Amino acid sequence: MTSSHVSREALQRFIQTAFLSQGLPDADAAQVARLMTEADLQGSDGHGVIRLPQYVKRIQSGGININPQIRVVQERAAMAVIDGDNGMGHLVVSRAVDLAIEKARTAGVAWVSTRFSNHAGPASLYARRPLEHDMLGLYFAVGNANHLPPWGGMDMLLSTNPISAGIPTDQEPPVVLDMATTVAAYGKVKAKAKRGEQMPEGWMIDREGKPLLDPKRANEGFLLPIGEHKGYGLALIVGLLAGTLGGAAMGRDVIDFNADHKTVTNTGQAILVIDLSAFGDPQDFKQSVDKLVRDLRGSERLPGVDRIWLPGEQSHEKRQRYNTAGIPVSDGVMTELNTLAAELGITPLNEMATA
Repeated sequence: MTSSHVSREALQRFIQTAFLSQGLPDADAAQVARLMTEADLQGSDGHGVIRLPQYVKRIQSGGININPQIRVVQERAAMAVIDGDNGMGHLVVSRAVDLAIEKARTAGVAWVSTRFSNHAGPASLYARRPLEHDMLGLYFAVGNANHLPPWGGMDMLLSTNPISAGIPTDQEPPVVLDMATTVAAYGKVKAKAKRGEQMPEGWMIDREGKPLLDPKRANEGFLLPIGEHKGYGLALIVGLLAGTLGGAAMGRDVIDFNADHKTVTNTGQAILVIDLSAFGDPQDFKQSVDKLVRDLRGSERLPGVDRIWLPGEQSHEKRQRYNTAGIPVSDGVMTELNTLAAELGITPLNEMATA
């Protein structure tokens, strides 16, 4: 399927206009639009504008609070729990990261959990933010629908439960890991369906244990964990840390926001921020990471391997390329967005992009 390319500015303006039409305050609409655009800009197309119709449907159905009172409900020197009041997840998690950065400046390390949050886009958006302050970030989240059974089972009691880490560097691109605890994030399955593509073998299986390749039949099976039983265990631990610890949903309490647009999801996330200066000179650390990155990239390669990549490098390159050439939006997604624009009475993205 072919794609159109739109500028970062046009995409952000379109998303912001859509949210404004649904009553989000100006500053909130701008912040969510910026973060969603950042997702597409770095190639996380399963978490960017593709999610806009879904978010709008939840807002229209009363499933998201457009005027939340986001507040701290538990707090000590190096931790806090934030109640998102069912607001947009991007706003809730941003508040959590900002608070963790502030606390880490004093305590050296800080953990902030969220409850009553919502889907917030790719994990790496939030693990990257501490990098601007010579800090590193570790992010954990409970996915917004259960697509993973316990190893050997068929009841889907766990989600993709992602982990992300942002490690600062000096001259090299930052090391940014962003991974689901399943072989593929469910957002990638949705993106494949929108583009009319098949899934590779190994992403999903059906209830007879056979490979499931058609993303439009995803509800007939479930995702596979990374590393078999090890991925299942990791998904469980992430869910306990990001969900149960902060009083958010986990296991049977997780609401499938793909199918249910009204029920409060009580989504949980957690951010851990470490201030490099608490351990020594940040510059020394960043230069040491640079050296390790170069050693890894320059190490001997297997036959047929052109390059050894570090976590986050491909997203870094996409960010640079898409800033210049525009962000690709598949024809299927563009059609859906044009339909949404007509329903909302706003300028379609393809017209906004050429304006």
